[in-house]
Amino acid sequence: MYWATGEYDFITADLKENGVLRITLDDQKRRNALSEKMLLALNKIFSAANNDTSIRVIVLSSNGPAFSAGHDLKELTSARSNSDQGQEFFSHIMNMCSTLMQNITNCSKPVIAEVEGVATAAGCQLVASCDLAIADNNAKFSTPGVNIGLFCSTPMVALSRNVSKKHAMRMLLTGDMISADHAVDIGLVNQSVKNIMLEDTVTKLAEKIASKSSITLATGKEAFYTQCDMSLPDAYEYASKIMVENMLALDAKEGIGAFIEKRAPIWKDK
Repeated sequence: MYWATGEYDFITADLKENGVLRITLDDQKRRNALSEKMLLALNKIFSAANNDTSIRVIVLSSNGPAFSAGHDLKELTSARSNSDQGQEFFSHIMNMCSTLMQNITNCSKPVIAEVEGVATAAGCQLVASCDLAIADNNAKFSTPGVNIGLFCSTPMVALSRNVSKKHAMRMLLTGDMISADHAVDIGLVNQSVKNIMLEDTVTKLAEKIASKSSITLATGKEAFYTQCDMSLPDAYEYASKIMVENMLALDAKEGIGAFIEKRAPIWKDK
């Protein structure tokens, strides 16, 4: 599989025996910026992971002082020397980034962000796009584009789907950094912990989720995001249909039977 190739030296993907795939951003010189190469690598990994039945949960982590500083501004600026002043390259990068965020949301595996350091602009968008996020209590988050004349419009999409409008707009309009604890308060991350506990906390959470039926997780994740944009009656109609389909799955029969018989279920992932 792709994560065994070692194609890139700025990102690693290590699949554990328990089915947890740990992706680590390691372009410390660029503060793990979402450069063209980084976006290409992440899109390839998430596409491959989505189709690998041995993967049950994905953890997205980083090395260095930044989880991700967002887009590579030097790379974007260099494109201004092109005949179109960079328009084609800008569109290319924004499309790649939007594809990545949707690949994370549409991935059948739960994705957990393990946030250490700062997550700014598209880096904050990356955190918001993950299903769950655990942060070092010294981590910081911001959407600072407004400070350089570039409103964080694409990060806004993920941010506004995680926190309330007032909190999202304050981050977008001021560009201010917020603490990990404040990020928990507004719903951007689930939990903040001491740095020494971060990896262990995320690993235990990933292992707990990985112990569930993978077909049940995939069904639930897809249903969750699909119903979010529906009206209440449509959401209940859709969710009821999914519930019936889920009830007919082999793992639902096994899980319910195991609960009644007071034993541990044996998942077939079917």
